[in-house]
Amino acid sequence: MTRWTPDPTFYPSPTQATTAPPEKLAYVAAFDRTATRPDAIAVLDTDPDSPDYGRVVGWTDLPYLGDELHHFGWNACSSALCPTAPHPHVERRYLIVPGLRSSRIHVLDTQPDPRQPKLVKVIGPEELAEKAGYSRPHTVHCGPDGIYLSALGGADGREGPGGIAVLDHTTFDVRGAWESDRGPQFLAYDVWWHLNHDVLVTSEWGTPSMIEDGIVGELLLGRKYGHAIHFWDLAKRRHVQRVDLGDQYQMPLELRPAHDPTKTYGFVGVVISVEDLSASVWLWHRDGDGPDAPWAVTRVIDIPAEPADPADLPDLLTPFGAVPPLVTDIDLSVDDRFLYVSCWGTGELRQYDVSDPFHPVLTGSVRLGGIVRRATHPAAPDQPLAGGPQMVEVSRDGRRVYVSNSLYGSWDDQFYPDGVGAWLAKLDVDPQAGGLTPDPRFFPHGDEFRGLRVHQTRLQGGDASSDSYCFP
Repeated sequence: MTRWTPDPTFYPSPTQATTAPPEKLAYVAAFDRTATRPDAIAVLDTDPDSPDYGRVVGWTDLPYLGDELHHFGWNACSSALCPTAPHPHVERRYLIVPGLRSSRIHVLDTQPDPRQPKLVKVIGPEELAEKAGYSRPHTVHCGPDGIYLSALGGADGREGPGGIAVLDHTTFDVRGAWESDRGPQFLAYDVWWHLNHDVLVTSEWGTPSMIEDGIVGELLLGRKYGHAIHFWDLAKRRHVQRVDLGDQYQMPLELRPAHDPTKTYGFVGVVISVEDLSASVWLWHRDGDGPDAPWAVTRVIDIPAEPADPADLPDLLTPFGAVPPLVTDIDLSVDDRFLYVSCWGTGELRQYDVSDPFHPVLTGSVRLGGIVRRATHPAAPDQPLAGGPQMVEVSRDGRRVYVSNSLYGSWDDQFYPDGVGAWLAKLDVDPQAGGLTPDPRFFPHGDEFRGLRVHQTRLQGGDASSDSYCFP
């Protein structure tokens, strides 16, 4: 769908985006671990003046079984306002929702009723395989020239290489694989970019067989999961440089580049170190001056494992007598001030002031759930929580943070074998001083999600991880 004037949710610069009106709705991926019921997109009311605040007010079942909805995104965003964008008049209207297990891609229209998204297209796994050579679609990002979709697996049962498929902005047809020369890249996970500098960045997780049935201890201890990030020439679609973090740092997952388009740095979260079970966050940056300086990474945050009684631990962790933080998501506020780090294992959301990206300062922490702690929420103080802060989404003005508690079905079952449940929390932020406070009025959980688990959240009008900008 096109419009004659730019979508009012698009902003040319991150500074202007921080003045956007508060979101009134949130869209949440909900999935059935047993694959006996369809997955769904749940719609939450996020308007504090609404009588339905904090409740599920819309629900769209998908037509098939076994999708396992994971990461999803908008069809268009503020990058449409970049000077070279071929589609400046597209609308942020459609949700592009991949199934990580099924390799199906669903397109949902949030108009005319944003509380009742309607399924308008399903791209089957055959089209993704035939046109792009990929399977297991994972992460969606809207760029100025198309919709970028990372994928973990190859076509026709091949384990890899994983990579990036591109979808058309308007028809949503699969155009093909993005890479013209992938160099040594084989494992895939996230993709992001520095648009003004023609730089694309990718990270690594594992092939489908390495992740679909849970974490494989032998592979983890053998240091076989991903441990590098890759830099690409965005315009030429060619691999430029592989930067290895060290094979003890397993699974560098979420990429969060600076929103300021003049900057060339960003953060990547690492799930675990096999040497001490710690988690970490790394900064990528140029190693020297000038646009041709090589890329480097610097470890800027370390989060240690927490000692625990082996009797309180799942089988996978019993030999270690400790709970790993398991950093499985990070998110950067639009003003590049605060970095949020989810420690899914210990049940902690951390907030760091990263005004100086080389020297983060811890400014806030909230405990919810956790493998051992099972910390409660103020709205349900007598209800121990399973899971922990996992997917993190930050509002454009930086005042609200949303967290959901499920990681990935088989991994949930390993680390929370007594059940992970389903809950989603909102935390309020002072954008000047920092700090995090759970909102006691906003805690949809349990039956609100009809027995499904919840993963990623997208905010109506955009959020901190949806947009990239071309104007400072």
